[in-house]
Amino acid sequence: MAEVVRFFARTKRAATAAIVLVSALSVLSGCANNGSSDDTIRFALDWTPNTNHTGLSVALEQGYFADAGLDVEVLPYNDTSPDTLVDAGNAEFGVSFQSSATFSKAAGAQTKSVLAPLQHWATGIAVKADRADITRPRDLDGKIYAGFADPDGEATLKQIIRNDGGKGEFTTVTLGTSAYEAVYSGTADFTVSFFAWEGIEAEHQGTPMRYFHYTDFGFPDAYALVIEGNEGWMADHPEEARKFVQALQRGYQFAAEQPDQAAQMLIDANPGAFPDESLVRESQQMLSSQYMVDAAGTVGTQTTEKWAGYSGFLFEHGLLTGPDGAPLTAEPDWSTYFTNEYLDTP
Repeated sequence: MAEVVRFFARTKRAATAAIVLVSALSVLSGCANNGSSDDTIRFALDWTPNTNHTGLSVALEQGYFADAGLDVEVLPYNDTSPDTLVDAGNAEFGVSFQSSATFSKAAGAQTKSVLAPLQHWATGIAVKADRADITRPRDLDGKIYAGFADPDGEATLKQIIRNDGGKGEFTTVTLGTSAYEAVYSGTADFTVSFFAWEGIEAEHQGTPMRYFHYTDFGFPDAYALVIEGNEGWMADHPEEARKFVQALQRGYQFAAEQPDQAAQMLIDANPGAFPDESLVRESQQMLSSQYMVDAAGTVGTQTTEKWAGYSGFLFEHGLLTGPDGAPLTAEPDWSTYFTNEYLDTP
């Protein structure tokens, strides 16, 4: 879904969690938060601390950036998306998602995905487990969707319902971070949850959920998480770009192979940010075992086929607009939306 960052919104987290993360990581990286020098690589966060960031915490804690001779500054989360910050040159790299990366690049952003920490959808349709009247997507016709105002959300859900033999007709109520509570309480019928956070959180709270995975109903797979880079900066600094991407890839590879240690590094880097530390550990275990590596066991790789699947769906449904704001009339060359050239691959 577009802006999957919204699925990481934790209503119970402190509002200062992003600042906590930046402060802790800045100490580790030896970077100041008062601006960057010409040789500083700025990295934009998508949200407050969560297991999307475990690889970053590992890379900082283990000194992978320092070993590569890089000065890395982690920018605090704010209401400006990382896509916008990276495109504007206010950050060299940032956390994004295949969906939002597609929307921004189609609109003319000078960005490119350089690393995919999560190889598959990590989100799905969620309903309360005790809803006997909702056992598959087509049962969602006529129900209430607690949504997030993302530009592709409804189109995706309608297609999945139709793929299951339904009409794809439901009522949307935009609730943002309150969507989960609305479904838990029964005031809404379904939402979209991140399996490795809301899914675990619901279990811990005693409100178990039933999930419908997109790919189980003929919908194309997608990269749940990507790292974007500024194309102009990378062209001018190819060696620095390669060193940064490979150091970050090394951090995510460590997280994939050593989930318990990596989760603890994330927790230690953000004191007080996680009231339920077991959630962090279980989340990282799930991501490491199911989502982070490709068929060869490598973190970060991307393919044209996967980009063409989901991003092609966005184009086919008229959801993408060009720099002039008009709908795209020609399908983009999806191979230009990403690169594997900076990765350390076997």
